[in-house]
Amino acid sequence: MEKKWEEMSSDEKQEELFNRWLSPKDPEGNDLKFQNPKAEKTYKERITRIKDAAQLKKAPDRVPVCPLPNMFPTFYYGITPQEAMYDYDKCSAAWKKFVLDFEPDAHMGCAGPGPGKFFEILDYKLYSWPGHGVAPEHSYQCNEGEYMTADGYDALIDDPSNFFSNVYLPRVFGKLEGFRMLPALTGILEMYGVAFNFIPFGLPPVQEAYKALFDAGAEALKWAGSVGGFDGEMAISGFPALLGGFTKVPFDTIGDTLRGTRGIMLDMYRQPDKLIEAMEALTPLMIKMGVGAAQMNGKPVIFIPLHKGADGFLSDEQFKKFYWPYFRKVLIGLIEEGCVPFPVAEGGYNSRLEVIKDLPKGKTIWMFDTTDMARAKKTIGTVACITGNMPTDLLALGTPQQVKDYAKKLIDTAGKGGGYIMTNGAFFDKVKPENVKAMVDFTKKYGVYK
Repeated sequence: MEKKWEEMSSDEKQEELFNRWLSPKDPEGNDLKFQNPKAEKTYKERITRIKDAAQLKKAPDRVPVCPLPNMFPTFYYGITPQEAMYDYDKCSAAWKKFVLDFEPDAHMGCAGPGPGKFFEILDYKLYSWPGHGVAPEHSYQCNEGEYMTADGYDALIDDPSNFFSNVYLPRVFGKLEGFRMLPALTGILEMYGVAFNFIPFGLPPVQEAYKALFDAGAEALKWAGSVGGFDGEMAISGFPALLGGFTKVPFDTIGDTLRGTRGIMLDMYRQPDKLIEAMEALTPLMIKMGVGAAQMNGKPVIFIPLHKGADGFLSDEQFKKFYWPYFRKVLIGLIEEGCVPFPVAEGGYNSRLEVIKDLPKGKTIWMFDTTDMARAKKTIGTVACITGNMPTDLLALGTPQQVKDYAKKLIDTAGKGGGYIMTNGAFFDKVKPENVKAMVDFTKKYGVYK
């Protein structure tokens, strides 16, 4: 008799998610039909390499290699990021060419550029994107701002869902201004007076907001059909998608897109207790977001971008007080449900290595940008798979031989004994294709385990 999910240990849950990844389903829930037996064999070999690396084992044959681009496939294909955001077929074709030409062990799909028309429909204010505040040939940019005011913590803490729907969304989506008028749905309990709660839904601003929401939903569905089809097409060809989902660190959730950088820095001094209380409230939501995605998609790896925890951004004391405790709770919550957290440590994490190694062994994958990989291998690398560190400037300006030399150093240092995946340190846009090719081909040739 098979165990129910809630009866499984975290190890058993992780194994189950890896098994689902190894045996993918089509949209109808049937076993995916690969192009041919070789594609199926290659698909499973690629996942097994990543699984073994994540669990700190030597892969059966070699170090896995996964170049992880940002907008590079658009330039490589010959289109602009703006075209990729508005022509979903071109976007899919560009990423397909990238995967087929460079043959990574796993890819991140083609959802990165996002649907430009969707952002237009809702008048998205949090970002500027190609053709809308940013040149067509550039990537999107976040617009810093206080989308939650300093006195907004109580509302966030008391009812996060109501805060996001009635306060945050109208501030970042211009077309959802009408949502400010909506009642808290938790007040709709019994027949007496219940109709009062529905009066706002008859008001023109609210109805206009819902009209925009329906239009945006239709566009999102159109986009999802294209990007979802891409993952399936790549899978039947033998190339697995790496990520099962996405979540964030509570400090970054507040500091990135609610209070903004300036706001959260002031809050650490002016109202630290409120900040901590809010992060406590957000922590279970961040866990559920990652776990839910992993279970829905049947893949264990959960992407976590780290934006405000790097060296020099917070003092060691601030990192230990405000950032790491709630970050760690999210990691442990994901791990307990069988997920493999994939924190992307942007910038340097040299001063954080001793702190972040306080984790269960063989349960996480850490992507490092400018961190000293020798130190990382001796610290966090004793309990976690490490990846990354191939410099973007080297890929952009160096020669293939220089890339090979650097890749050799990474494999010799970080790949010794397993537990390393070759990737770039930061997501790249305009780099030399021959350098990306050199990173991949050299790793496959040199990174063989004896």
